[in-house]
Amino acid sequence: MITIEVNGKRVEAEKGEMLLAALRRAGIHVPTLCNLSNLMPSGACRLCVVEVEGQRNLVPSCAFPVAEGMKVQTHSRRAVRARKTIIELLLADHPDDCLYCVRNRNCQLQSLAEELGVRERRYSGARHDYKVDTSSPSIVRDPAKCILCGRCVRMCEEVQGVSAIDFVGRGSSTRVGTAFEQGLNVSSCINCGQCIMVCPTGALREQSYIKEVLDAINDPERIAVVQHAPAVSVTLAEELGLRGGTDICGQMTAALRALGFQRVFDTAFTADLTIMEEGSELAHRVATGGVLPMFTSCSPGWIKFVETFYPECLPNLSTCKSPQQMMGAIIKSYFAQREGVDPSKIFVASIMPCTAKKFEAGRPEHGHDGLSDVDAVLTTRELARMIRMRGIDIQSLVPQGADTPFGERSTAGKLFGASGGVMEAAIRTAHFLLTGREMTNLKVQEVRGLDGVKEARVRIGDLELGVAVVSGLGNARRLLEEIRAGRSDLHFIEVMTCPGGCVGGGGQPIGADLEAVAGRMKALYLIDRDEPVRVSHRNEQVQRLYREFLGKPLSDKAHHLLHTHYVKREVIA
Repeated sequence: MITIEVNGKRVEAEKGEMLLAALRRAGIHVPTLCNLSNLMPSGACRLCVVEVEGQRNLVPSCAFPVAEGMKVQTHSRRAVRARKTIIELLLADHPDDCLYCVRNRNCQLQSLAEELGVRERRYSGARHDYKVDTSSPSIVRDPAKCILCGRCVRMCEEVQGVSAIDFVGRGSSTRVGTAFEQGLNVSSCINCGQCIMVCPTGALREQSYIKEVLDAINDPERIAVVQHAPAVSVTLAEELGLRGGTDICGQMTAALRALGFQRVFDTAFTADLTIMEEGSELAHRVATGGVLPMFTSCSPGWIKFVETFYPECLPNLSTCKSPQQMMGAIIKSYFAQREGVDPSKIFVASIMPCTAKKFEAGRPEHGHDGLSDVDAVLTTRELARMIRMRGIDIQSLVPQGADTPFGERSTAGKLFGASGGVMEAAIRTAHFLLTGREMTNLKVQEVRGLDGVKEARVRIGDLELGVAVVSGLGNARRLLEEIRAGRSDLHFIEVMTCPGGCVGGGGQPIGADLEAVAGRMKALYLIDRDEPVRVSHRNEQVQRLYREFLGKPLSDKAHHLLHTHYVKREVIA
């Protein structure tokens, strides 16, 4: 450690680290728009400039290394004036539609204008005229609101390994765009929405389907049914201003009924169903010499990533639909049959932590008898908007349970919300399917946590399985390259598109840090620790579904409704 002087006070810093990191650790706030933790600094926005004794010019603290005895002024008149001028210049070419913007009151540009006291327009001139890109079913891109911070570009390229967007043009004509200025729908975009999570303004937002859902709720000819994903109940509280990491599943269910949904189902039920099908598929592949390693298939961004960049790995993907699509399929078959209603009259909405689920719901492979499994997908953020729109105070609601028959779940199904959760749930059930016995210790510590890649060797009877858990597609790309190069010691691989899994999905509250994501993950593991039914194959309602309707895992009916196929994608790249 070394010592520097900041605003007249001694501050300890690690030798070689950037000044901004030392300032943040010391609790000194210096604004920035371009900086992303854990990535090399770009110094693009210059908002973090400070005065350093001996330096003629202001220096960007994100890209300036500390040195012994350095003297720094973080909020000198000169530094604050420079920051204010930068914000004023950005606002000179920014739309004045804050009242209509989805990021109103949650916009870093807006917050910095307030913080720096920007009260008038000092700069004006010709503005760029950009068209809004609404081609994607998941993401809307509004270049007029882009401030060229580069966060989305870096997230897409350096973290997710997709590179669907990049800087285009030079000088004052620079902008962020897709290859050949085509729509996001024909780019290599995998719809994950991580670009939305890091965008400081409203230049990127989810494609909203609130109107379609409200129309269905208010249509007396339709039956509006909703399902909610495992990760939503532990993140909705944050978006509504409550304590992070709080599980409000019961209150959320009550709120969904108050919104007008006629049935509320828990997607963790079909997570259990997924484990029954996926575990059986893995056991069948191992027993018959099928294609290994088998990859999970519940993350739609990951599926599109394989279709686009690694089509030779398509046979490795599990043929199982995701829990969202399985729920839609059984609602419009078994549930419709049981209730004696026309499946075409049922409108299935999903509350998901993921923007890629919007894309998944529209895939032509995901449906049967001319009907889509799922009709509309809302993110956690969109659900919060609907709750506020209807004036519902979620804290005052009495917790309610989900509807039967798709309301019962195991805690293994709830673990799907965290990276490693699918793997842990699958290991528990695969052990039972292959040996006929329960695991003595259901906790699989090796696959838990926020690490981007986790590996383990799991003993199931006489078989030793090599398993891996990956979150973030940049990490997935590196593992796929190892497999492409000949690695053959893995049998089963869980891949989640977003870092940390669904708890860090592209539809979750914006502005959360790793600590918040870890808190959401912890909440899911507490549920798993404290509830009695912890394995998917002990879900009595799932067993009933097989007895009354599906027959058995991997049956012809199960394949027709719960399994699918994927194909190579051609994209403009």
